[in-house]
Amino acid sequence: MTILPPPHARRHWRPTPLLQATFALHAGVLGGLAMQPQWWSWGLGALAANHLTLTAAGLWPRSRSLGPNWVRLPPATAPRPIAITIDDGPDPEVTPAVLDLLGRYDARATFFCIGAVAQRYPQLCREIVRRGHAVENHSQHHYHHFAMLGPRRMAREIEAGQDSLAALTGERPRFFRPPAGLRSPFLEPLLARHGLHLASWTRRGYDTRSRDADDVVHRLTNRFAPGDILLLHDGHAARTLAGVPVILVALPRVLELAEAAGLTPITLRAALDMSAP
Repeated sequence: MTILPPPHARRHWRPTPLLQATFALHAGVLGGLAMQPQWWSWGLGALAANHLTLTAAGLWPRSRSLGPNWVRLPPATAPRPIAITIDDGPDPEVTPAVLDLLGRYDARATFFCIGAVAQRYPQLCREIVRRGHAVENHSQHHYHHFAMLGPRRMAREIEAGQDSLAALTGERPRFFRPPAGLRSPFLEPLLARHGLHLASWTRRGYDTRSRDADDVVHRLTNRFAPGDILLLHDGHAARTLAGVPVILVALPRVLELAEAAGLTPITLRAALDMSAP
């Protein structure tokens, strides 16, 4: 019988100004329509505009309008840190090669793993942690419509991912990244309940689409700076014209440029520990 690590302490959830305005608008419209039913068209228009604003905030992965969001590392971390985050694995072909590349440069990375995929390759998931990297929660099934799920199904996806990855690694994830970075107002209260932090990125390589490693490297390292959070993929990786997963061509060049710039790749949880009061 697997004994899971205990849950993290809950974070305090506080609605953002956009959500506070949303609550006030809904209450105002309902109250106004109760008193003046003929204003229904104005009320519905105001609600529609509000919902469009909420949708736009959810479709922008780096937005903080729906809650706290790591788009950069906190300033109180190690000198000149960056975070390399790797999504959608583990992959039995790509992930071992990625681990070898990271080891060659003595770099640490954060792997946002899909719970169901990790369960298919448990030893690989454990190897990520054994080599000094972090495994974080990328949901249990990586549904492309994750942001459209209701609160109960979204909660099940987060909880199942937490339990699957904790059972495999002995460490409960501390960060969550939704599929494609898309979300809804339901997400932040659920993350706060589990003591999880939302993490997006500063720069992404689009390495699931682009077959050009030069383009991926440029996107990740143009105006490279301390505190950057970079996004790559070991799962669903695009392949070069030679058939090589793009990450395996791009990553060593990113690590070389980071080394030349005096930047140190650390895990998100290391940055969280360093920034704790």
